[in-house]
Amino acid sequence: MMRQAGRYLPEYRAVREQAGGFLNLCFTPELAAEVTLQPIRRFGLDAAILFSDILVIPHALGQSVKFLAGEGPQLAPVVDSKNIEGLTRGLNLSVLEPVFEAIRLIRPALPAEVVFLGFCGAPWTVATYMVAGEGTPDQAPARVMAYRERELFSRLIDTLVDASIDYLVAQLEAGVDAVQVFDTWAGVLPPKEFEAWCVEPMRRIVAGVRQQVPSARIIGFPRGAGTMLPQYIERTGVDAVGLDWAIDRDFARDQVQSRLPVQGNLDPLVLLAGGEALEREVDTVLSAFSNGPFVFNLGHGILPETPINHVEQMLKRVRGR
Repeated sequence: MMRQAGRYLPEYRAVREQAGGFLNLCFTPELAAEVTLQPIRRFGLDAAILFSDILVIPHALGQSVKFLAGEGPQLAPVVDSKNIEGLTRGLNLSVLEPVFEAIRLIRPALPAEVVFLGFCGAPWTVATYMVAGEGTPDQAPARVMAYRERELFSRLIDTLVDASIDYLVAQLEAGVDAVQVFDTWAGVLPPKEFEAWCVEPMRRIVAGVRQQVPSARIIGFPRGAGTMLPQYIERTGVDAVGLDWAIDRDFARDQVQSRLPVQGNLDPLVLLAGGEALEREVDTVLSAFSNGPFVFNLGHGILPETPINHVEQMLKRVRGR
């Protein structure tokens, strides 16, 4: 499940309190390893997902990144060429060494049959936080910069492409089996901008990672891409693609799953609701995709208030078919 180690688990909340802050949790290898393993122990899931955050890349590029309780991430906004010049020195991998150490701790602790997934945020999505300095409802600050100052915004995206390649390669070398690239805010862009800021950067990331790790398996998740998904998979070269909960399943089966494996796409809110609605939707997802290459998953991250017994109900339903 996306965001499977999170605030809905009491054991996660206990470790986060011990860490004393979110970034401390991300950068303390023993604690990051522990919360990565917690959902595997509790639920026996098929894959472990490295515990980290998409904003460790701007942090390792030198941007000020803070996580304030109850307020979400706060960054020093990137607003001009001077800000970007400060980032273009490149990714400081030594800052991210605790992440790689966590991977090295997790790998031998996993059962042999459990896949280990690493990840990063896609350049467009990471840039939306870097430009705004926080999460925004419509990603307007980054969209406006991309329209008004295209060359400047291109430099930021270029920096993030290079950083993403270095980060993903280092994760693969440390021991993850595959990596996923999350473009959470891809769906806010019209087609031309989607091609420029989502598709082309992802194509470069896939090519750059495979240049160094030819066997790399890479999953893309451009949330909200909808009918632009076939273009995304054809141009980027990803091995599999995540489906959000809003996509038309007939379209996804016929136009996407016919070309490569898909994962998804249960609505996180139906998991929150539970009961008969959850049973029906699990069955619908399985019926839509189980005749092709498919990983059952959520269509976005699990919500913090999700009852644990609803997760257990979902897993029982999936495994019972």
